[in-house]
Amino acid sequence: MSFISIYQVLVRLFGNNVTSPVFNGSREENGVGKMSAFTPHVLKQIREMGFTHIWYTGLIEHARCQGNPEYGIPDGNPRIIKGKAGSPYAICDYYDIDPDLADSIPNRQAEFDDLVRRTHEAGLKMVIDFVPNHVARQYHSDVRPEADFGRNDHPEWHFSPLNDFYYTAEPLHLPEGSGTKIEGAQVPDYEENPAKVTGNDQFSAWPSVNDWYETVKLNYGVDYQNNRNCQFEPHPVVWQKMTDILCYWAARGVDAFRCDMAEMVPVEFWQYAIAEVKKQYPDIQFIAEIYGPAAYKDYIYRGGFDYLYDKVGLYDTLRGIICHGEPASNLSRCWQNLDGIDSHMLRFLENHDEQRIASRFFAGNPRKAIPAMIVAATLNQGAVMVYFGQEVGEPANGATGFSGDDGRTTIFDYSNVPVFQKWYNGGQADGALLSTDERELRDFYCRLLRLASTESCFTSGRFYDLMWANNCNVDASKVYAYLRHIEGRAMLVVVNFDSENAKSFHLRIPAHAFSIVGISAGDRLSLTTAFGAISNETVSVQQVMNTGINVHLQPMSGIVYAVTGAR
Repeated sequence: MSFISIYQVLVRLFGNNVTSPVFNGSREENGVGKMSAFTPHVLKQIREMGFTHIWYTGLIEHARCQGNPEYGIPDGNPRIIKGKAGSPYAICDYYDIDPDLADSIPNRQAEFDDLVRRTHEAGLKMVIDFVPNHVARQYHSDVRPEADFGRNDHPEWHFSPLNDFYYTAEPLHLPEGSGTKIEGAQVPDYEENPAKVTGNDQFSAWPSVNDWYETVKLNYGVDYQNNRNCQFEPHPVVWQKMTDILCYWAARGVDAFRCDMAEMVPVEFWQYAIAEVKKQYPDIQFIAEIYGPAAYKDYIYRGGFDYLYDKVGLYDTLRGIICHGEPASNLSRCWQNLDGIDSHMLRFLENHDEQRIASRFFAGNPRKAIPAMIVAATLNQGAVMVYFGQEVGEPANGATGFSGDDGRTTIFDYSNVPVFQKWYNGGQADGALLSTDERELRDFYCRLLRLASTESCFTSGRFYDLMWANNCNVDASKVYAYLRHIEGRAMLVVVNFDSENAKSFHLRIPAHAFSIVGISAGDRLSLTTAFGAISNETVSVQQVMNTGINVHLQPMSGIVYAVTGAR
């Protein structure tokens, strides 16, 4: 499995040049980014940063309040849409591109094909979302109407493997205050009788305002209200419909699917669908958004996923160290608990669901995450991901409309990403408007990701934790150290999570580590700076085993030595 690094972008916001959006504004007021914003020059800059993949979030058509009636695309009902722009995870046509993202709405499919071509020509692989668990309440495919969901359902059956949806026994009762406020407009009622089951497994006809009331759950053959009885033979009709959708986009040139809430869909479906897709497209990759560690191995070995979110594990631990004073030594539990599946994990500090590092809800200072990002990028052979704007310290300040002031960049509203706009600079992608601090932060990300994606110790090497050998001489509450190694060569990584104090100590590498790396006890070590502010030196293996390497770390920093042995 080769090393991959993913740059996640929300297409609607990426290329938006409006600098002063209004609260809850329309697309005319606040602007909207287009697929054409990803020019060859912009994609080249992303590739040169060290990324191998780009995840285009929000490409597939989803429910929006503002339609395009002049092109036969009606307005959506605001009562069942979150935000004027709508959630990218309330899909209303799996086979279409979101019209907001096209320069020419009638040509949006051709514009998508051009985006695929430009992405591949830049040396990047293309990731898109696959949302298997739920669809928008007003789902209808213009491209493949014959494949619409629910068209042959029997709503009087609460559950049947022949149905695409689950049904309740009464009309839908939307919660008070649901949906999006449209100023000066009379919002029409929305009727659904009987009510379909809400996307987050809310089997009542009375979803709450905190439920995914804008979506309905798809039926993969699990009778949740009857002891989760499974009826998988013959395969429920949804299985083939969703597999066909995957094959459709794979045929269009998509290289990987990030599968939304994959754990809410039975692993038996993934076992079937991923195998079917890979028969035709053997190199395609599948990434699972998943939060239950007990299910990890099942979704890898039986389901067929290439990568899983390392959220409940590494992300939570790193955030706990940065924000809540948890000891850095807790990182050892992360790889131990994975029990050998490290190479299948996708590591990150931000994505569209999580709060921005620079927000007051997280670290308040993007530099506090520098040691955490070093760990995320180099800990083991898994993948690493960065959310656009993270690399320049975007803080996501203020409410934008449906999204409140919660430290997240909105996925529901027409808005902008102010600090990122300074790098994008109207398509110049030159960072000319960035401050010195913002430019230095981006340079850190560039250097780190280039190293992680090119150094063989990181791309294919093994991991060796050094904390057990340094219990007495290292402040394990703030410092973490490990090796990544291939035969005869290693990269030594040491980070300091302390935001105020420098750390000076002697770091021991035990004889056991040298034997695994393949360096003899009689060798002299060449220690060469690969990353961070340290000087090159030569020391004996015996000295490193007995007294250690002299390490000095500034606050919120890390170093990487290239370690080689010679007689």
